[in-house]
Amino acid sequence: MRWRGQRESDNIEDRRSQSIGDSGARIPIGGKGKVALLLVVLVAGYYGVDLTGLLNSDLIDTNSTEQSLNQYSITDEDAAKFTSIILASTEDYWHQEFQHLGKTYTPPKLVLYNGATQTSCGMGKAFMGPFYCSIDKTVYLDTSFYQELKLRLGGGGDFAQGYVIAHEIGHHVQNLLGTFDQVERLKQGQANIDNKLSVKLELQADCYAGMWGNAMQKENILEVGDIEQALNTAKAIGDDRLQQQSEGRIVPDSFTHGTSEQRYTWFKRGFDSGAINQCNTFTK
Repeated sequence: MRWRGQRESDNIEDRRSQSIGDSGARIPIGGKGKVALLLVVLVAGYYGVDLTGLLNSDLIDTNSTEQSLNQYSITDEDAAKFTSIILASTEDYWHQEFQHLGKTYTPPKLVLYNGATQTSCGMGKAFMGPFYCSIDKTVYLDTSFYQELKLRLGGGGDFAQGYVIAHEIGHHVQNLLGTFDQVERLKQGQANIDNKLSVKLELQADCYAGMWGNAMQKENILEVGDIEQALNTAKAIGDDRLQQQSEGRIVPDSFTHGTSEQRYTWFKRGFDSGAINQCNTFTK
């Protein structure tokens, strides 16, 4: 992905030097078994379960070097610059899309932090990965996420990382368009529907991320292999695959983000069409 030299966003807040010391912070890992333990903690965090206490046990050699992660690492400043540029690209794209809809796009803020930080939605922790808080209209991202994404998914890549950011911006778009409010109304008087609606929200955000990817392709920013990286990432973070990795079994009723096939399909739908009217997961 040809991201260097592109415009950076003015909507970045850097808290990396202010972050709260917390067990959610990234720590050195050594050995195959310890990497496996980290994967379990990361996957559990994806479902909102904090198992970071395991990382403070004797199973982890906290005196070891970061050699196991260094092979995946990019500099922290590169990560921050990359994030700022990807955010700027989403700003430019959604400004245009909202104009076509006869609306005004108000971009979100993106907070960079290390370990943990306070948000209007509660304490944000590194193991949670990037997330969007609808209350303060802000995306939160610990820059170590990029290393963890590569460690978990066996590769990643710039466009795959950009896809995950664009997915969180997709939630902001939903917030601005009133989709969150519509979902809350749908929940009223209906039992056991929360997870199903959550899946629809997540798949729509994947579709919106695909639309952004379509624009990146038209601007000749993508390189050979970028699309495959993003599609592989979409499949790798499906509920079914993550549950199989963390629990050894799949429980469809507990899905909150969609299966690997669904996430792949909806990202590709947005990417192929570039059209917001193709992203209505609530009628599919």
